[in-house]
Amino acid sequence: MTPQKQQHGQQAPLTAAEFDDEGYITDPNAWDRELAQAIAAREGLQPLGDDHWRLIDAMRRHYFRTGGVPVMRHICRDAGLDTHCVSDLMSNARRAWRIAGLPNPGEEANAYIDTAEIPD
Repeated sequence: MTPQKQQHGQQAPLTAAEFDDEGYITDPNAWDRELAQAIAAREGLQPLGDDHWRLIDAMRRHYFRTGGVPVMRHICRDAGLDTHCVSDLMSNARRAWRIAGLPNPGEEANAYIDTAEIPD
């Protein structure tokens, strides 16, 4: 995706980053909070509040530490939130992963992500 310019020479948040066919960012280092807000808006989730940011920050910390998909209830606990925070705040883990600016984790991990919010 080619970056497009907005007025005053600034890049539009969603066009400044590249995404795959499933809406995942291809370079997690290109992510910032402005881009997260734009992705959330595209996903129909606005505005992002303090609990959203705690969840997003915990997901990114885990990803950059391990390179993998976490158990979502552990991420919620690490963020100091209820164990069902992903479904409560983001509706589902796939949406949370995209808003957190993390790359496509692959077919097997996506299958896990799709079932991660099934109640215990």
